[in-house]
Amino acid sequence: MKLIILGLLMTCAAPAQRIEIEADQSVDFAKFHTFAIREARLNSRNPSLNGELIRKRLNADIQRALEKKGLTLVESGESDLNVRYTLGAARKTELEAYPAGWRGFGTQIVRVPYTEGTLVIDLRDPSTRSLVWRGIARQEKSDVAKLEGKLDDMVKKSLDKFPPKMK
Repeated sequence: MKLIILGLLMTCAAPAQRIEIEADQSVDFAKFHTFAIREARLNSRNPSLNGELIRKRLNADIQRALEKKGLTLVESGESDLNVRYTLGAARKTELEAYPAGWRGFGTQIVRVPYTEGTLVIDLRDPSTRSLVWRGIARQEKSDVAKLEGKLDDMVKKSLDKFPPKMK
């Protein structure tokens, strides 16, 4: 029983947010000075994540993060970078195995339901029409309301890794 409780505590303590970054290593990111948010897709089954307020909030978070990097927002007209993002949420269930039984020699399988929210931020070079940087933030939460509270953090942690470190 102690092992089950310890396993559950370790699962809860593990960081639930994952950030992945992809970047075109051949691009000189120093040439980008302006950006425009061109497209936003909200693809959640939950209406609270599909609304105009979420779109405004994400736009403001992205704008704030990129301006901290020295880029300037262009409301209309040409920009050096076009920002496109997608937010989705899906209910998932994972199976986890824990030691159980006499002296811990058995195994107990437990279903753990959660909501995984994924925010994908794409930065495209309009002159070449190519993707130059992508940030993917995944946040696992037990309900959508908790996921909504982490959107700012997802944007910040993703764009903290822009521009990428060149090899």
